[in-house]
Amino acid sequence: MSKSILICGAGGQVGHELSIADSQHNLVPLSREQLDMTEPMQIEAAFAAHQPDIIINAAAYTQVDRAEHEHELAFAINRDGVADLAHACKEAEIPLLHLSTDYVFDGSKPSAYVETDATAPLGIYGESKMTGEALLRASLRQHVILRTSWVFSSTGHNFIKTMLGLGNQRDELSIVDDQQGCPTSARSIANVLLLIADRYLSGKNIEWGTYHYCNQPATTWFGFAQEIFAQASGYQDMLIRPITTSEYPTPAARPANSILDCEKIATVFAIRQASWVEELGLVCAKLDK
Repeated sequence: MSKSILICGAGGQVGHELSIADSQHNLVPLSREQLDMTEPMQIEAAFAAHQPDIIINAAAYTQVDRAEHEHELAFAINRDGVADLAHACKEAEIPLLHLSTDYVFDGSKPSAYVETDATAPLGIYGESKMTGEALLRASLRQHVILRTSWVFSSTGHNFIKTMLGLGNQRDELSIVDDQQGCPTSARSIANVLLLIADRYLSGKNIEWGTYHYCNQPATTWFGFAQEIFAQASGYQDMLIRPITTSEYPTPAARPANSILDCEKIATVFAIRQASWVEELGLVCAKLDK
């Protein structure tokens, strides 16, 4: 018998990929217009209307720079909304799979971050996500927090869209080359979340807790940009030059190292990291149509 997976944040990059994914179960995607995470009554109404068996929360405030002056909204969605969702899941006795971020770390570690490393966000966005994680852990045993990084897809606002947009306006771009991380396709993230959800719904044991997942290998924003222009049609002559973070100041500080160690999720769920270069090719093919 098919069971129900309620997807919060279906209008975002990962939420969209979740909504169109193949699943043996009934997917119930809800956008912000259908389920506003800042409204606890809407969460209750969604649970009552759809009677879900598991929740995947891909809803988030993700405007890193704007969060520095939109504190209340960032915390309302990333902290309070997650706490309300966790409470509803506890009442319904169902699990919550929650998407989080590399921005909970300060980027000072010289090697890849593991799940047990101390969090120390550099800005409001990271702090709001960190506190949301903490409230979820404290209130709901049946949870998976999936931290990821540098999300991209053919939809929504992301680095690929920004690069291609700028590439249509300029002949030369300067891109930061001293921040390391792992670009990760929204499609890969959606697949991981659904794999875990399907595993639970099929009656298999789940080791609840925090996990890291990102695509591989590690690169910099400059390296990512180079590959974008190499794969996208019509940009092969684009000139880009590497610069330092200090040459491109932003309202919110970024971690110098956002590389996530994904050994735990490989060991527990046998989930291996996909190649972001290959995933980028799929995205560029969609954008070229």
